[in-house]
Amino acid sequence: MKLQNFFQLAFIFLFAALVLVSCKDDEDDKKAPVAAFTFSPASPKVGQAVTFSNTSTDASAYAWASVPAGFSSTEQNPSFTFTTEGSYQVTLTATGEGGTDTETQTITVAPEDAVVIPPREYPANYTESSDAATSRASLVIAAGDTGIGKDTITWTKDKVWVLDGFVFVNEGQTLTIEAGTVIKGKTGEGENASALVVARGGKVIANGTANEPVIFTAEADNLNGNLGADENGEWGGLIILGKAGLNSSPGTSAIEGIPTTETRGIYGGTDDADNSGVYRYISVRHGGSNIGAGNEINGVTFGGVGTGTIVEHIEVYANQDDAFEWFGGTVNCKYLVATACGDDAFDYDEGFRGNVQFGLIYQREDDGDRGGEHDGGTDPEDGTPYALPKFFNITSVGNPESRAITFRDNAGGEYHNSVFVNYERGIDIEYLATGESSYKRFQAGELKLMNNTFSNIAASADTLFTITAVSGSEPTDLADAVAALVTYFPTNGNTVGSIGVTRSSLVPTEAGGAVSTSSNTFFTATDYRGAFAVGSTPWYTGWTATEAFIQ
Repeated sequence: MKLQNFFQLAFIFLFAALVLVSCKDDEDDKKAPVAAFTFSPASPKVGQAVTFSNTSTDASAYAWASVPAGFSSTEQNPSFTFTTEGSYQVTLTATGEGGTDTETQTITVAPEDAVVIPPREYPANYTESSDAATSRASLVIAAGDTGIGKDTITWTKDKVWVLDGFVFVNEGQTLTIEAGTVIKGKTGEGENASALVVARGGKVIANGTANEPVIFTAEADNLNGNLGADENGEWGGLIILGKAGLNSSPGTSAIEGIPTTETRGIYGGTDDADNSGVYRYISVRHGGSNIGAGNEINGVTFGGVGTGTIVEHIEVYANQDDAFEWFGGTVNCKYLVATACGDDAFDYDEGFRGNVQFGLIYQREDDGDRGGEHDGGTDPEDGTPYALPKFFNITSVGNPESRAITFRDNAGGEYHNSVFVNYERGIDIEYLATGESSYKRFQAGELKLMNNTFSNIAASADTLFTITAVSGSEPTDLADAVAALVTYFPTNGNTVGSIGVTRSSLVPTEAGGAVSTSSNTFFTATDYRGAFAVGSTPWYTGWTATEAFIQ
């Protein structure tokens, strides 16, 4: 072959090869389509138009079909109205230069009159999780400026709600809690403690029932008794703040248990009728985190809470610090239970002026301080309004090293129709040589103890009721004050003796004698002393941890 012919043939083959490679590259550039779509609404009803949104890629032609429903279309984003309830498969075929692809989804069509519950959308500070102790679905709520995350939200009983830090119900927010809901606090101390805090202007609507109480507890609680009465301080507690008046200067304060840098922890004001919500059938368990220097969170704290707030059937069980503490305010409470707490059961300060009826105090035999620690003012001690709350029908069972009640710092107050059992010491009233003091409230008729029964109090008869003088401020007439108090008690219906109330049996076998009545419509008239009528079923039955602890 001539050399010229060889080069001609080589050129022809090279040209053909280049053409073939070029054709193959063109074919590779034609991407295969991917069919995809969404539809709205997600749960349509009969007669409701469904809009399809085509999200396919690399496609130029579309075919929609649902044979049973009679739906077909070549539009890119069609709509269709289903006329019969049921589940339907809708298929999209997407065609492009690179071929075809299909996507099939099932649409469930509800009856025309069906109530369709939209999917829940939780705020950004909520994380879906699982509660290890109960194996139930949970939502963890992180602390932050947004509080509960929305102006209105409902915590439902189908999940466990876990507090991760100080979670606030901010001013203007309303948290509704369904009956039967469980709320847990993560373990932590100091700035890592967990609590639910209702700030001034915020509200909680918690209408638990005797069959379905709202339970606040520790994250480790499996709700079947794995945590005992001595296991406390596992989380914080419930803190409720309002705008009612205090007697401290300047009329507002930072609540105990929350860093003073947190402005949402301020309480107090001038609105004694303030409303912080509704709290019914709630059990607060295993709380009282230490936030530093022996300062623990109370089970339930009321700071400047007003009379517009409803508080009924509340239990604090196994709290490391006080069970209930009132800082000023005017809130009225019925059916309170304070069981197995490490410090005081009922504690008030800063001019608390509310009313309490039907209360059970039940201390552990080896722990607990006073049944009642009652202080009047802080700065100044003689600030007004004075602390003058009224307690009716309290059953208070102590331990061999505790005192029934202390009145000090100019606190007044009243106890009527109540029973005190198993305390080492009885009632103590502070008396200062100058200025105002709790004994001055007694002299003014603003500290009353009427128609109460004292049983198995270890103190001798002449020290059952005592006057305490502060060192350096001893009054000269202390002996006369003691004599006046000893004379006062029997002449106002107070008796020493048993009416059948013991640690293992809180229902009395006899009514106890004369009872006080009140013109205040808040109080229910009774013909018995203590929290329970003779022969009755205790009202803590069925919804408290206390029921299993009574022994």
